[in-house]
Amino acid sequence: MSTPEHEQQHARDDTPQAGHGHGHGHGHGHGRGHRHEVGHGPAHHDGFLGKLKEIFVPHSHDSADKVDSALEASKEGMRCLKISFAGLMLTALIQTVVVFLTNSVALLGDTLHNYADALTAIPLAIAFLLGRRLATRAYTYGFGRAEDLAGIIVVLLIAASAAYAGYEAIMRFIHPSDVRNVGVLIAAGVIGFMGNEIVAQYRIRTGRRIGSAALVADGLHARTDGFTSLAVVLSAIGAWLGFPIADPIIGLLITIAILFVLRDAAREVYRRLMDAVDPALVDQAEEVIRATPGVVQVTGIQLRWIGHALRAEARIAVDSSLSLIEAHHLSHQVEHDLIHGVRRLTTATIHAEPLPQDADAAHELVGHHR
Repeated sequence: MSTPEHEQQHARDDTPQAGHGHGHGHGHGHGRGHRHEVGHGPAHHDGFLGKLKEIFVPHSHDSADKVDSALEASKEGMRCLKISFAGLMLTALIQTVVVFLTNSVALLGDTLHNYADALTAIPLAIAFLLGRRLATRAYTYGFGRAEDLAGIIVVLLIAASAAYAGYEAIMRFIHPSDVRNVGVLIAAGVIGFMGNEIVAQYRIRTGRRIGSAALVADGLHARTDGFTSLAVVLSAIGAWLGFPIADPIIGLLITIAILFVLRDAAREVYRRLMDAVDPALVDQAEEVIRATPGVVQVTGIQLRWIGHALRAEARIAVDSSLSLIEAHHLSHQVEHDLIHGVRRLTTATIHAEPLPQDADAAHELVGHHR
């Protein structure tokens, strides 16, 4: 199970609001919330094709040969979805053949479930593609939240899985059914379990690496399908040993296990929707800011996830004798250090202010609004 504690990785985004690159705008504000162009990055592409490419693929934050890690994260997520989709479809196709050989209603339900699980890749793929769109005047933070919406769909599918597994277990109590070719049925159930567990581990591992709560939730969904396949194996063994009632009993136990997975997945998505982050990330960001020469105090910091990109807003107290230009440069430096010091952080808004004892009058202007 991934929680926001696991959601730390690379740095940068391909959307304008994350335009913190050398040669792009640093997203820091000095009480005004505007952006600045800093011309110390890689050379722009020449010609029409180069300019057209720049519209959709903004410059790197670091050297010209460094890939856009947030864009790469989306590509990695898409690659994971494609591979896992193929794996689940192959698993379901093998089980389909066995259904006709065994006449197993349990395996039929598991097979249909695997087809449905493979299809959950579709809303996630749409979310990954939508999240790469450039920000607009209406969606000024971009479309990264599409991943969280896809996570809700996955949670609903896990809930449906639990309901379906429970229903099948109860129906088997009411209408017991015999199966044939028990050995083949056991083999099919093992294939279903292994296929789903491999896909689950791949999705969860990739989701944690790129910071995608939706992909982690979908990995948990694949794991519930593996449990269902395992139930087919155990029920077949029970039938082989002469205990047909083992089938519905195991089905109910699997339903309970799926409910625990549902709880974890729902909590994962809920925390993301509520902008929860790992407190260790906040501590890390504060440590990075304090280590920047010129920063006297960190007076406030906020972090939030947008899709699999992390954003920061921070207020820093600086020496009151600093000029506007010096404070401006220091804010850039803090942003630069944050982007390099906190993995998966793509942009930061930095507000520089005088020491608290020198800023009381200014703070009174907005203090009563807080």
